[in-house]
Amino acid sequence: MPVRPLPALLTSAIALALTAIPLAGTAAARPASSCSAAAIEAASPAGPDVEALCAALAGLPDRDATAALIRVGGKGSWHGAAGVRDMRTKTPAIEKARFRAGSTTKVVTAAIVLQLAAEGLISLDGTVQQYLPGLLTEDFEPITVRQLLNFTSGLRPGKSLGNTTEEMYPHRFETLTPAEVVAASVAKGPDPEYAPGERQVYGNIHYTVLAMLIEKVTDDSYAHQAAVRIFRPLGMRHTSFPAGPDPRVHGPHNRGYDWIDGKLVDVTEWNMSDRWAAGDMISTTADLERLLVGVFRGRVVPEPQLKEMFAVPDAVDARMGAPFAPFEVNGRTVWGKTGSRPGYHTVVAATRDLSRTLVYSVNSTDAKGDGLAIAQRFAFPAFNR
Repeated sequence: MPVRPLPALLTSAIALALTAIPLAGTAAARPASSCSAAAIEAASPAGPDVEALCAALAGLPDRDATAALIRVGGKGSWHGAAGVRDMRTKTPAIEKARFRAGSTTKVVTAAIVLQLAAEGLISLDGTVQQYLPGLLTEDFEPITVRQLLNFTSGLRPGKSLGNTTEEMYPHRFETLTPAEVVAASVAKGPDPEYAPGERQVYGNIHYTVLAMLIEKVTDDSYAHQAAVRIFRPLGMRHTSFPAGPDPRVHGPHNRGYDWIDGKLVDVTEWNMSDRWAAGDMISTTADLERLLVGVFRGRVVPEPQLKEMFAVPDAVDARMGAPFAPFEVNGRTVWGKTGSRPGYHTVVAATRDLSRTLVYSVNSTDAKGDGLAIAQRFAFPAFNR
């Protein structure tokens, strides 16, 4: 299936960064020393476009983001940070900060499932009805593990506390359990137009059910399986899941903000437990780089299961694998996964041969938007050459 083209608007991205206007009363925090004139001059021609990356960081904080952390690897490496840790104190952003990684969590969930398949504990052609008897009603046709992985299960969205940041904000400390989310999905019945496997519809519900399957098969918690199978082997020492409904980001972090009713509101504290295995992970750019490289090199999931992560199904509206999606960026095919939670927008992306990797966390003030403007500004320059 052809990759999805994205416009290579590098010039626009640089212009956006250079002309961004800091928020009223806020002094722009200077980028890290990796953006000094000497560092730009010394950058390797074979490496990333450091000048363009530094231009992306220029002027932070501004109306679109309060901080940004960028980490580029592969043939040549670079990392930089800019913005502020806290809009009240105006202290500079922490480059090694922890942040809400959003749906990049799905990379971990998919990896665990594929490990279980490699170990023979499950079959990708096995069904939800087989592994989780009683979860679905008789209205549902058999749904396979593979269909959950590639978002073609036909399950409809479950219960939520709102679709936008504005809607969710008043409920940010409420608890909505994964069981409640799934029960609401089941109550809606199957997709009325397409059978399982026929249409791809991206959504958290698929990976919530996968986590239930993980817990059933392993007789262990999802969080512990993630720790022993993924985080510890890869040395991801600063990656974890909140303890249940804990709304805090523990450890050093840059605070997240979002525009709500015309005001910039601190949205850092938030109970994300309903996102669970679909989007509740907290991590760092260095740890996500370890995850990205480990997965792409086959150190996490062995072949032939690894190919499932990049296999775009033959289905209506299919645009991604399980869970990586292909993009055409400046003439390169890049496989990536985005993640967004209020106040935090994250991307992990790489060429399949790892000649270029990218991880960024941007404290976007519209993190739940489509993310294209943020990607054009902070991601595209990493693949400029």
